[in-house]
Amino acid sequence: MTTLFQLRPYDKQAFETLVHGGVLRPVAQALAARGVTSNEDLREDWKAMLPPSALEGTEKAALLLADLREKKGRVIIVADYDCDGATACAVAMKGLTLMGIAADYIVPDRFKLGYGLTPEIVDMCAERTPKPDLIITVDNGIASIEGVAHAKALGIDVLVTDHHLPADVLPEAACIVNPNVKTSTFPSKSLAGCGVMYYVLLALRAELRRRGVFTAETQPRLDALSDLVALGTVADVVRLDKNNRILVAQGLGRIRRGLAAPGISALFTVAGRDWQKASARDIAFAVAPRINAAGRLTEMGVGIECLLTDNPDHAQLCAEKLEELNKERRGLEDTMQNDASEYVAQLDWHSRATVTLFDESWHQGVVGLVASRVKEKIHRPVIAFACDGEEELKGSGRSIEGIHLRDALDRVSKIAPDVIVRFGGHAMAAGLTIRKENLRRFSALFEQAVSEMYDASVFNRVVLVDGALSPEEITFPLVEAISARIWGQGFERPLFANDFTVLSQRVLKETHLKILLELGDMRFDAIFFRRNTPLPAKVRLAYRPEINEFQGRRTVQLVVEAAEGA
Repeated sequence: MTTLFQLRPYDKQAFETLVHGGVLRPVAQALAARGVTSNEDLREDWKAMLPPSALEGTEKAALLLADLREKKGRVIIVADYDCDGATACAVAMKGLTLMGIAADYIVPDRFKLGYGLTPEIVDMCAERTPKPDLIITVDNGIASIEGVAHAKALGIDVLVTDHHLPADVLPEAACIVNPNVKTSTFPSKSLAGCGVMYYVLLALRAELRRRGVFTAETQPRLDALSDLVALGTVADVVRLDKNNRILVAQGLGRIRRGLAAPGISALFTVAGRDWQKASARDIAFAVAPRINAAGRLTEMGVGIECLLTDNPDHAQLCAEKLEELNKERRGLEDTMQNDASEYVAQLDWHSRATVTLFDESWHQGVVGLVASRVKEKIHRPVIAFACDGEEELKGSGRSIEGIHLRDALDRVSKIAPDVIVRFGGHAMAAGLTIRKENLRRFSALFEQAVSEMYDASVFNRVVLVDGALSPEEITFPLVEAISARIWGQGFERPLFANDFTVLSQRVLKETHLKILLELGDMRFDAIFFRRNTPLPAKVRLAYRPEINEFQGRRTVQLVVEAAEGA
């Protein structure tokens, strides 16, 4: 595997416009490479957000919910088991309550009931007293054809709010709100599940204004839910297009002002993060994993409870439970990761297109994390399996740029229809179930499918960079200008590349390289995480400048992401 650096192409005219507008040169180039053409594209105020009426289905959903309110009908929300699903459920519960609609929720156990609105989950809803008039799915439901039909047969309407890609046939729900249905012209296809539900609430509030229930002065403040929307949007790793950046920026602003839901504040506390400096990275790497730990190891009830409570003491107790689950998850992941590393070390993976992993002791809620880490290391599509009962294995896969994982699994299912019991996903991630006896056969067929579909050049790791920095540009103002923006999936934080002289290097904790680099006549401290092999004396590195605070001293440190050629 060879690592190659490639300059991100950028619009020169947009670059000049941004520089003239006061944006620092390196940041302007990075923004221009991500589709930003002017300062207008960087607006993060509510008025710049796409209107609710632009998302097909919201107005029909608003009518459905407003009519239900008038009849004093009851709603039950069927949540998903990840952080986006948990935040979408909390957004729905809080928003509907604010607008006078009685709502309850169910959290399916992923290990017993699977994914989506199944007939079994519909039966659970129907058994509630009083029986609900409407089921709302959040972050799921677009594939729940049988579940929706079963609800309909029981006299319960279904409102599907989802953002996942639909199949050719849609469920016969009373209403579907999903920016990714084929007929939708909504410009932001990247709304997370929590974002879709938020848009439904905005449309409902507008409908209730039209009916005279609220005025502009008396209507509930839905911006009070923006912290939840920001959390779910970042956690689900959806593309941070302009609309999503607005949602995330507004939510982060609310957190920094001390107005977050008590559960979010408590999660910042247990994670050791400062909510006054809340960033998208804090959400992605500290808050979201603690909520996801509940869905991975047990069920998402405690995660949703943490987000819903208005009692700070109860929120703290929930956050501490999530912290314990996250520690358990980390322990499991470390053990499984060591198992996987030993297996891969014995495998001639350089000559393979794929890697399939399985161990009897692995936990099915954590295999996706193992697949992701191995994929990062070997730059091959990886699927990791765990036992799901006596006879089946449940797998989670992660892919690399250029290899569409779901398409590869589809190819396997066409070559041998009896091997995969079921599968789903998208280009970079997928899940599947196979019979235990078919593991070897699946592994061979997966390898065959990817080898036949893609050229070997796809396994060269290409790192997109935003050009070089002069030594004089690596400063606090540059880091602060970068940190002032919202970065994330599809709008990645700038990555720069330069030729350095390595003056010294040593391994920290047998895992990371601590380096002293020379660029021109200036020296910079640097850290290369998850690399313990030495660098050559002259090397081209891709890096991000960060502020390092240690013992009260602030310095600019370079966080190295890759070394070209190695």
